[in-house]
Amino acid sequence: MKVSNVSCQASVSRMHAAFGGTFRRVYEILSTFITSGMRFLLNQQICPVLFHAGMVLLNSLLDTVPVRSSVDNYVGIDYSLLKDPAVSASHLDMDFRGSFFPLDQGNWSLLNQAVEPQLLEEERMVYVAFSEFFFDTALESYFQAGALQLLLVGDKVPRDLDMLLRASYFGSIVLSPAVIDSPLKLELRVTAPPRCTIKPSGTTVSVTASVIIALAPPNQPEVQLSTMVMDARLSAKMTLRGKALRIQLDLRKFRIYSNQSTLESLALIPLQAPLKTMLQIGVMPLLNERTRRGVQIPLPEGIDFVHEVVTNHAGFITIGADLHFAKGLREVIEKNRPAVPTDPAASSTPPPSTAAAAV
Repeated sequence: MKVSNVSCQASVSRMHAAFGGTFRRVYEILSTFITSGMRFLLNQQICPVLFHAGMVLLNSLLDTVPVRSSVDNYVGIDYSLLKDPAVSASHLDMDFRGSFFPLDQGNWSLLNQAVEPQLLEEERMVYVAFSEFFFDTALESYFQAGALQLLLVGDKVPRDLDMLLRASYFGSIVLSPAVIDSPLKLELRVTAPPRCTIKPSGTTVSVTASVIIALAPPNQPEVQLSTMVMDARLSAKMTLRGKALRIQLDLRKFRIYSNQSTLESLALIPLQAPLKTMLQIGVMPLLNERTRRGVQIPLPEGIDFVHEVVTNHAGFITIGADLHFAKGLREVIEKNRPAVPTDPAASSTPPPSTAAAAV
């Protein structure tokens, strides 16, 4: 993001000079010539100063905005502008792409079928809207990156769940004495990209996953005990802290069933409560640890959001906030100001009649 074209038309239309001293009358007679000369010199300097402020100083500030960056080891995010900003007397509207992508697929994209967010509030300095597309690209990217899976073996399986699973399956399956005491293996794998739904009543994430329960005897093939399908619905609460958008997930609805037979689905009913407890204790903290780090919103260095207000709408959320300048703009600009070229011929200062405006 940078200012790439600057135009400037400026002039001093009126100037008044007051003189004193012994030769005051003489100076007053010559004041017209003196002020005309000073106006001419100032007119020659205004646009070059604005050009330097717009093309050099302002760009050094915009260079601190993270337009395309990695979120973690799996995905990155793209905040590139879709079109030039719309500027009015009271608003500056900027349309960002706002999409995630797997780091190993840099040019990956998802079709945007979400509703267009509408910003009508004006009580805060800044309003940011996030559509369902923003969150769907995050979920799709993590799915494509292979991050939405969990494997628990042996001591990693909660003891109560281990005992319940063994009691549930060992009574109906004839097992060899050599494997009956083998470590239990529980594999949870999301089978399709989760989807986000935003309503005025709240935000939910729907997840479908496969659950494989097996025994893992050392140096022997695994003995699969059961394969089941899990449907889960998570509630999501959005917060904005500083520059980071954070999400707190909570497991609301949970159902497991067998895609093999109805009888096996009935047999799985006693497992629903302990499996849900296992997800709440063992899986949800891992997810929230990842989402608690948050995703950075594109703001220049030294500027943070404060007094945040999150509002749910049909298909998108809006976050209103005021801006807090943790650092002075002069301090940030001076820190990131590019080095001045030593060769005078390398100067790119335009003619006085030209100088600022398109991002």
